[in-house]
Amino acid sequence: MTESEAITLITREIKGLSSNLEDADYSDAVDNAERETGFAFPVTSDFQIRWLKERTKRHLFFSLWTESATSFKFKQINLQQKFEHFDKLIEKMDNDFEKALVENTFEFAQVNATQMFGHKVDAGFSYDDMGRETSYDEDQLVIISPTDTD
Repeated sequence: MTESEAITLITREIKGLSSNLEDADYSDAVDNAERETGFAFPVTSDFQIRWLKERTKRHLFFSLWTESATSFKFKQINLQQKFEHFDKLIEKMDNDFEKALVENTFEFAQVNATQMFGHKVDAGFSYDDMGRETSYDEDQLVIISPTDTD
């Protein structure tokens, strides 16, 4: 998924709220989501697509939330309700993201489980049939285990 495809999809998903946003808001939100998740468009992983979309929406809601803060009208309750709804929505989205960071550490770090722990590196000493040391010949490779395929 490319950035423009993501913005089109997000615009459809947030429906009527999109009329309150400008093109710059979307690109800023995408940039913030990329920095926050460590992922970058274009992406193909369903996991990365999901979290880039979620965090982009979160940043768009924050834009709407801050814009609503300046539109205070005395003796009108509806603005306060709108402000509280965005506040609760942003808080829930942040909590979901924090939970996902803990539960999906490998996905966000973009590493395999074998890269998260120590490795065993063999000494690399080798001898030929006549007993001569060949450890430093060009064709002698140090064995490191586990590998990404283990």
